[in-house]
Amino acid sequence: MKKLLIAAAAALAVSGCAEPFNARVSRFQQLPAPQGQSFYVQAADPAQMGGLEFSQYANLVAAELTRQGYRQAADPASAELVVKFRYGVDRGREKVVSSPGFGYGYGFPYGGFYWRRAFVYGFYDPFFYGPGFGGFGGFGGPDVRSYTVYTSELRLEIDRADSGQRLFEGTARAQSDTDDLTKLVPNLVEAMFTGFPGNSGQTVKITVAPQKKRA
Repeated sequence: MKKLLIAAAAALAVSGCAEPFNARVSRFQQLPAPQGQSFYVQAADPAQMGGLEFSQYANLVAAELTRQGYRQAADPASAELVVKFRYGVDRGREKVVSSPGFGYGYGFPYGGFYWRRAFVYGFYDPFFYGPGFGGFGGFGGPDVRSYTVYTSELRLEIDRADSGQRLFEGTARAQSDTDDLTKLVPNLVEAMFTGFPGNSGQTVKITVAPQKKRA
């Protein structure tokens, strides 16, 4: 019974890669309607530029923009739009579940995001947790178990190449039971481009269906 309670609590709190992927997406934009404008994808973090991992994710971003009606340029000099993005996942937080009675509570510091090399502090986000987080609780159950939850993030920016004018800023964040970026980033990219470019200043919940296994 205790194992069932713990599993149920973990399933409610964590969006694993085998389950639908839930993200919070915030977007600010003044993009003109797509009319075949050319774009070039770059890394927001120079340390990521040129890496094979970054190239794989950049191809995903480019494919999404192409589907939106933009055209990928061969090089930055021939692009009308400069697209920059970065991705990362924090070092994980311990979540504690006490049973019986669903008396679980939380209250652990964030480990901070790591963008492969760069590092910024994480965040507390009631959007994911809802009210009631931030203090260990329980109904007297002596059995306490813990598991780790990771918060991942993708940031996307689009500027005019000629003037540097910012046309789009977007952030997609999600929680999962894995820190595997090869699973997280494709989902974050898909969430970012769901309903793209979105209503400026609006934050929405996006659910991405589980990915099918590739042959």
